[in-house]
Amino acid sequence: MNTRTVRGTAGAAFLAAALTLTACVESASERVQTPSAEATTPAATPTPSTSSIPAMWRSAGAPTAVAANLRVPWSVVPFADGTRIVSTRGGEIVEIDASGSVRTIGGISGVSATGEGGLLGLALLEKDAEAWLYAYLTSWDGNRVIRMPLLGAPGERGLGGEQIILEGIPKANTHNGGRIAFGPDGYLYVATGDAGNRDASQDPGSLAGKILRIDAEGSPAPGNPFGTAVYSLGHRNVQGLAWTDDGALWATEFGQDQVDEINRIVPGGNYGWPIHEGAAGDPAFIDPIVTWPTDQASPSGLAAVGNTLFVAALRGERVWMLDVGPEGMIGDPQPLWIGEFGRIRDAAVDDDELLLLTSNTDGRGTPAGDDDRLLSVPLVEAAP
Repeated sequence: MNTRTVRGTAGAAFLAAALTLTACVESASERVQTPSAEATTPAATPTPSTSSIPAMWRSAGAPTAVAANLRVPWSVVPFADGTRIVSTRGGEIVEIDASGSVRTIGGISGVSATGEGGLLGLALLEKDAEAWLYAYLTSWDGNRVIRMPLLGAPGERGLGGEQIILEGIPKANTHNGGRIAFGPDGYLYVATGDAGNRDASQDPGSLAGKILRIDAEGSPAPGNPFGTAVYSLGHRNVQGLAWTDDGALWATEFGQDQVDEINRIVPGGNYGWPIHEGAAGDPAFIDPIVTWPTDQASPSGLAAVGNTLFVAALRGERVWMLDVGPEGMIGDPQPLWIGEFGRIRDAAVDDDELLLLTSNTDGRGTPAGDDDRLLSVPLVEAAP
């Protein structure tokens, strides 16, 4: 079962102005006008390395609020002690205890929260009695990945000094990617966007429009297909990464005019952008396993438990639940809680609990009085 990671930093006044400006660029970032297609479209997928089918999981109740009044949260990391750490776009990192109390544990320096940038994904590495918090952020000169020691006990946590482990990831007002996660192999996977330079996605020498795989210190992981940090290419804007129990890596991807995607990621795989959007049936590229009309998705965070994926949808204002196996999708994706909580930015699994972060205070949503919120949903194992 997978858990995920988190971090943040401050700058509320500046962020409020910046996010207000970005409210008018929905078509350029999360989507332009979309076709009126109604149904999801399955597509072919490569064959996974194992034929076993893990269990399917389902929600066992309605989402309930764990914490409220968060300012543009982006990523959530659960801990075994019942606390959660959440990053905010402005650069602040907060700790949420089991009672829902929110406490700031630190801020990240050099965060530029303009457009879709800011403090984005978080990941946690616990090793040899030490805990390191990793973060993906937009700075004035590009996107980068940093790490910091996570210090102290629950309720007293703080952050040590920042170390840059990967820089030079192109940035723009939109398409900054931003999700990071440690895989079952122990390496850190980093999702980047094309930063508005479409051709960079097909350039193996660019870090834009890629999924990267690095070690804990930032060096390319052994066995990467190009001998660099690049693990897969041909992406437009990936914001979700998760592994099912069979070890398969899945990613969410924002399309442009037509469809959003879920892809199964393989080493060296080329996912077609900008030559193709969605499924093309071109043997030179890998098709997504499922696509949605863009107004039904804008997929960001992704969580996996067993062989079930939970997709956080921004513009679609819902969570998509879908089962996957060796041949691709099993059955049809199911939309959950359409319009009930507004925009959903992140999804994470904590044992038998699904955690969701709303994103209604980012300048594109319609905030309720207690937005943004961290929500919790109980999960149960279903028959295969």
